[in-house]
Amino acid sequence: MTETGIKPAAPKRPIRWWPGVAIFLLAAAAWTWVRLQSEWPFQKRNLETAKVVLIALLALLLWWALFSRARWKARLAVLAGFFLLVGSVPALFRIRGVSGDLIPILEFRWAKHDLVSASATHSRAAIPPVVETGKSFPQFYGPNRDGVLPGLKLETNWTTHPPQLLWKQKIGGAWSGFAIVGEIAVTQEQRGEDECVVAYELKTGRQLWLHADRTRYHTVIAGDGPRATPTIRSHRVFTAGATGRLNCLDLASGQVIWTRDVVVENKGKVPGWGCAGSPLIVDEMVLVHGGEDSGHTLLAFQLADGKPVWSTGTANPSYASPILATLGGVRQVIGFNSHQHAGYDTATGAMLWESPWGIGYPGCSTPVVIGPNRILFSAGYGVGAELLELTPVGADKMAVKQIWKSTRMKAKFAHIYARDDFLYGLDDGMFACVDLKDGSLKWKEGRYGHGQGLLVGEHYLLMAEAGELVLLRPTPDAPNELARFRVFNAKTWNPPALAGEYLLVRNDLEAACLRLKLAP
Repeated sequence: MTETGIKPAAPKRPIRWWPGVAIFLLAAAAWTWVRLQSEWPFQKRNLETAKVVLIALLALLLWWALFSRARWKARLAVLAGFFLLVGSVPALFRIRGVSGDLIPILEFRWAKHDLVSASATHSRAAIPPVVETGKSFPQFYGPNRDGVLPGLKLETNWTTHPPQLLWKQKIGGAWSGFAIVGEIAVTQEQRGEDECVVAYELKTGRQLWLHADRTRYHTVIAGDGPRATPTIRSHRVFTAGATGRLNCLDLASGQVIWTRDVVVENKGKVPGWGCAGSPLIVDEMVLVHGGEDSGHTLLAFQLADGKPVWSTGTANPSYASPILATLGGVRQVIGFNSHQHAGYDTATGAMLWESPWGIGYPGCSTPVVIGPNRILFSAGYGVGAELLELTPVGADKMAVKQIWKSTRMKAKFAHIYARDDFLYGLDDGMFACVDLKDGSLKWKEGRYGHGQGLLVGEHYLLMAEAGELVLLRPTPDAPNELARFRVFNAKTWNPPALAGEYLLVRNDLEAACLRLKLAP
């Protein structure tokens, strides 16, 4: 009490800072620990980092609001500012997919990407003669569907002879690549509500024709449009859409020869990331996946008229394209399915062998044939690679033996290849070399993201995820990066296509044609 009888005000207590500092230091320690987990895939590290940041923010807000001892005006002001900021982000931005490491890609909500609707672009230009040459790139990953082009030799001095940009233009969204025959290059695009097959003139980018189907696949994470690359055979184009539409079109005009709605006809459903397997031609049949829960893993149709030939398998397909291979002297179709690898007889579709696989993560990377009787499978998300050896048992079965399994090559969906007893490719977005004898790591260098590439002679052309074209000369000792050339400034997942000196690359926004100087 004072002399006037008034009780003096209690002295103002200072802000209690130590809990906030402790939360920050604990969060920093947790963040550092997560980032140092080198055996975790980048996707897991990023997801766990996001959890640490979210928990730390909530803890800091709780401390500030209830335990900081700050003035209530200050507490309310900070809380109001935080929630205003959080609310403004979704009002101004939207998520336009994610990177290969599951980092959200933001863009302003008013950004526009769609081209003019397909209905306004049906006019056809004069078509150059369809001439098939030895320099064609008629399907996913090239003539042999393995991403290996042994007959070309690239000029490696890009300072003196840089890639020449012939054209670059907007394109409809999709993760498809190009198929090239003669002067015609065909890809798939999403234009508004229409899923389109579009033919361009190789050297100019001029649109030659367009075929549209009123269907659309889209999710925030997976993106927009078709995933598969067209396959060209005998002046016909075969395309597999993201929702299961199989088309056979005339290469010169784009006119429909026949079409099947595979997923609907087989009472299945579209997989979570869309139908992604590119059509495979075997003899006089075209093979595609049947969709999830359809009771058919793989289906074969006649090239001439689209009539069903056979269907096989009960496992849900994954997202890797089927390939044709001869293993143990047996010609077969290889399927990389959900929870399973399998080989099928080409004539009947009968299953020759199967082997369990994975823990449910998507399989997207194309299998790699290793010698006369071995095949390698690889997947991302921390799963790794497995080398199998196949031996005939009787007339219609094969025995499967696991040679090794390793987490040293985790190809999410990137191209990998074998050369001279070594395996090369993007291991969780970093270029790596693995010894095929035991799956051990030789080296791992260079953060290129989840891009795609082609082995051209002894050099590797890699389209990095960030849109740069990178030239390497990988050996068992080092990746030997030689040059870089910036093509795009956005996420690039699509496989490149090389026909002679002409390289076609694209992403879900743009396409470009580069002329690469060939060495003598």
